[in-house]
Amino acid sequence: MNDNAVLGPVDPQLGQQPAASILKVLERKPIGEIDDETIVLADISEKAIRQVKTTVTGLLREKMGEERARQVAEKLSMGTWTHDYPISAEEARELGLPVNTDMPNEVYQLMGLYPQTSQRRPSVEYIPVPRVREVERRPAPASSRQANIK
Repeated sequence: MNDNAVLGPVDPQLGQQPAASILKVLERKPIGEIDDETIVLADISEKAIRQVKTTVTGLLREKMGEERARQVAEKLSMGTWTHDYPISAEEARELGLPVNTDMPNEVYQLMGLYPQTSQRRPSVEYIPVPRVREVERRPAPASSRQANIK
């Protein structure tokens, strides 16, 4: 993991809704005040969270043991943070994840072979060399534009 890279939570999302937040509705309102669709979404949310926790625990078990893997899986999958929360290398280490920021130069060379396409919306982009500012293009003065009109 590069020093500037971040990880993110793996909390399941159902459409635009975090599964953990859907479950909170069941905790905060009497069942008689909750519509059927929300109850069905809560059922799906429970399953999605359980599936993600099982997968993350399985991925981490060998590196940190069963109990610690379950704890980290719980933290990453239960809506502790918003889904877009950036987890830095330092914070990942504090969680107990086996993070290493000593990236071999060969990794950067490999990444340079696969440039990223332009995005239509803002995003983080890996740029292997220092970026050079482009000279701003200014419109030609009105007098020179008029000279070109025939």
